[in-house]
Amino acid sequence: MRRKQYGWVLFFLLPSAIPLLIFTLIPMVSSIWVSLHKWNLISPMEWVGLGNYRNLLSEPATGRVFLHTLLYVVGYLPLVYVGGLALALALNRKLKGRAFLRATYFLPVVTSWVVVALVWKWLLNPTNGLVNQVLGAIGLPEPGWWTDPAWALPAVILSSAWKDLGFVMVILLAGLQSIPADLYEAAEVDGTSPWQRFTRITLPLLSPSTFFVVVISLINGFQVFDQVYVMTGGGPSGSSQVVVGQIYDLTFRYGRAGEASALSWILFAVILIITVFQIRGQRRWVHYA
Repeated sequence: MRRKQYGWVLFFLLPSAIPLLIFTLIPMVSSIWVSLHKWNLISPMEWVGLGNYRNLLSEPATGRVFLHTLLYVVGYLPLVYVGGLALALALNRKLKGRAFLRATYFLPVVTSWVVVALVWKWLLNPTNGLVNQVLGAIGLPEPGWWTDPAWALPAVILSSAWKDLGFVMVILLAGLQSIPADLYEAAEVDGTSPWQRFTRITLPLLSPSTFFVVVISLINGFQVFDQVYVMTGGGPSGSSQVVVGQIYDLTFRYGRAGEASALSWILFAVILIITVFQIRGQRRWVHYA
């Protein structure tokens, strides 16, 4: 009977398991094998063992792309969380057109990254972009944005945070709606201020949603690629090149697929270590009701 049950479970899992096996698990295992070879996608593979990993760890370019990725995460995460939390708090109240506003703020989340990146590239055009026109009209400096090495990465961060605000808003909004209203009523009767209710009730009870948002945002942040590729191409002068962009370039521009696979596994290890530390550290600050 148990075997029969397992058979039915396997039968119903096959439609999802087969694509997962073909397009995810097999390529992952294959990439480990590729990372141990020198390969340009055309010639036969040449065994180099851990040589690709040693080369990458000794190359200054590897440190630079990891630094740029880390700077992206450091700039992106506070923006997307604080902005998403502000929207969630505002739209958790009884407002006219609240459902319309929620849908409007969530719309960029389901929009193609290519479309969003192209729109922001136009908005941040140093010559005739809308953002610089507004800044110039009020007497503020007009940055070079994606044409300036100092502003290319901030331009990508700005567009990324704008697109993902809706996702963070929805997660935090669900967390806010799960907090019992009785707690706020009791705190208000005790004479607490709105700030005290926010810091002592809202934030602690919102910590599970915050934890989820932080973990997902960090994982996505370390894998940033689409917006960088469309907006800056990693430039100017490599100032906005990130790890996944480097993996792409190593594979398709320089014909170093073995090193690209090795770099992808180094990135995987970094993300795994950070995620494990986050999961272990949640016991100290995540409070489940």
